[in-house]
Amino acid sequence: MSETPALAVQKISHAYGARKALDDVSLTVERGAFAVLLGLNGAGKSTLFSLATGLYAARTGAVEIMGHDIAKAPGEALRRLGVVFQARTLDLELSLTQNLLYHAALHGIGPREGKRLAEQALARAGLGERARDKARDLSGGQMRRVEIARALLHKPSLLLLDEPTVGLDIKARADILKHARALVAQENLAVLWTTHLIDEVAPPDQVIVLHQGRVLADGTAAEIVAAVGADSIGGAFEKLTTKASQ
Repeated sequence: MSETPALAVQKISHAYGARKALDDVSLTVERGAFAVLLGLNGAGKSTLFSLATGLYAARTGAVEIMGHDIAKAPGEALRRLGVVFQARTLDLELSLTQNLLYHAALHGIGPREGKRLAEQALARAGLGERARDKARDLSGGQMRRVEIARALLHKPSLLLLDEPTVGLDIKARADILKHARALVAQENLAVLWTTHLIDEVAPPDQVIVLHQGRVLADGTAAEIVAAVGADSIGGAFEKLTTKASQ
């Protein structure tokens, strides 16, 4: 019998008035997988992200995290979920440790245990020596590392990152991507990474191509390239989206 997937999205549709943002979207992210939700701005990535995190309620279909329906058992589902939003969400006037302790308290983790977990998380993010620094003193890439550390503090099974490299320079982008992939390899964490940047995709990654609210392809990058008859994931993405737009 196969394991329950980390994330299962089943026939989700969502509209803003007359504009349909998602149209019968289904996808699965297995435990310990690094999956990329790839789409242009306006493809529906952020809407799907909002439904998966419970910010929006799904009117049709279902979202399950580790087998728990987010509509029927939100507490159980969200306990297993870590989230890094596209917009920066650190309190810039608090220290790194204080930012993490606030998150710990929201998840019912006491001060002593929260401090221990915060120290571990910051050390793993390579920022242990900056624990007492205010968040405003960090670079953009360092802030992202703290947000990832915070999202993992309560030991979720699934980490969602919404366009996490937006606004970062080339080196910081590469560092954050490397850090997320290492978490998958070392901790069997499932990651759903949303992006519009083709160069953030590696051949073994699961890639879900989302365009105009519909899933056009779902498989490893290498499988999609072969199926479309392209020479790269960029070429495959262009073929798929051009055909869908005609």
